[in-house]
Amino acid sequence: MTEDLDHRFSYLTWDQIKILDQVLTEAIPIHGRGNFPTLEVKPKDIIHMVKEQLIEKQIHVRDIRLNGSTASHILVKHNGTSYKDLDIIFGVELPSELEFQVVKEAVLNCLLDFLPKCVNKQKITAQTMKDAYVQKMVKVSTDHDRWSLISLSNNSGKNVELKFVSSLRRQFEFSVDSFQIILDSILAIYRASDRPLTQDCHPAVIAESMYGDFSQAMDHLKYKLISTRNPEEIRGGGLLKYSNLLVRDFKPADEAEIKSLERYMCSRFFIDFPDVAEQQRKIESYLRNHFIGEEKSKYDYLMTLRGVVNKSTVCLMGHERRQTLNMITILALKVLGEQNIIPNAANVTCYYQPAPYISDRNFSSYYIAHGQPPVFYQPYPFHIQLQSGMV
Repeated sequence: MTEDLDHRFSYLTWDQIKILDQVLTEAIPIHGRGNFPTLEVKPKDIIHMVKEQLIEKQIHVRDIRLNGSTASHILVKHNGTSYKDLDIIFGVELPSELEFQVVKEAVLNCLLDFLPKCVNKQKITAQTMKDAYVQKMVKVSTDHDRWSLISLSNNSGKNVELKFVSSLRRQFEFSVDSFQIILDSILAIYRASDRPLTQDCHPAVIAESMYGDFSQAMDHLKYKLISTRNPEEIRGGGLLKYSNLLVRDFKPADEAEIKSLERYMCSRFFIDFPDVAEQQRKIESYLRNHFIGEEKSKYDYLMTLRGVVNKSTVCLMGHERRQTLNMITILALKVLGEQNIIPNAANVTCYYQPAPYISDRNFSSYYIAHGQPPVFYQPYPFHIQLQSGMV
């Protein structure tokens, strides 16, 4: 940490710059749907092309940053952390809907240039490129947040995510994913020369912690500690990310404080996703996006999430809380079923425990569909005997 920088910032070392250079110059496959070919895209190339398109369309680019888990991986490579998405942030101005549309067209036009030369590009529209190569598009336009996201598809989960931010109140969930590496200096070197970077000839690259204190956030990253501020400001409360960190052997930086923070995480999650079906869709989407190639970790993740919800949810009625816990339990059963650890749980239909005032003796609290070997589900308490122990 140098004295001439604010406490939020720090210069990258040469070893960190080498890793950054490898990330930016290594081709990433963007997989096309149907008969569309796979595009081999170097991050430094698409970043430059998109920036040039935006400038040509009179959209000012303040800076370009590498964000999130990739930035964390570059700063601390040897603590077991990995990264999936390559998250690039373009700082731009988006005063109206027109600028949102210009940004989208700029990205899709750039993708055309990565198609093989033999392809007749004249007949390919922007909508066709979107359908072929874009995994998801998000646009947020509120009084406080104005940004858009275009995620390019990669079958192994290493999506290239281009985010265009005019304003965003909350730019991190936890201190360990709060880092942003400012790329402008290294991108300028790439444009000026094709010569490889060396220890004697490389640009000064600066990183910023949006958490606030760079040194403290780096300590959290090095020693795998969990810390955040005001999780009620995060969409979903950071609950799913928090459970993911726990599964990856991160520990709370402050055991006393985390109990209070867990309650805020759960409360915000259930505010944003009040319906059980919404909760299930969100959790399933998180599993798909963050556990590619880590199928065996899904069960541990779900049971960790269930434990946090069970002990820290204070904002739900009793029956709502039980519905959520049952939903997570069934998802965990399905994960085990997919791994052939127990029979597939797809044939389990669960009816929740009736209230005490229901006296109908013919009421059945659970039902097992026929067709495959049954999994007997007892709503409360929930126990399944496995070879490895008791769940």
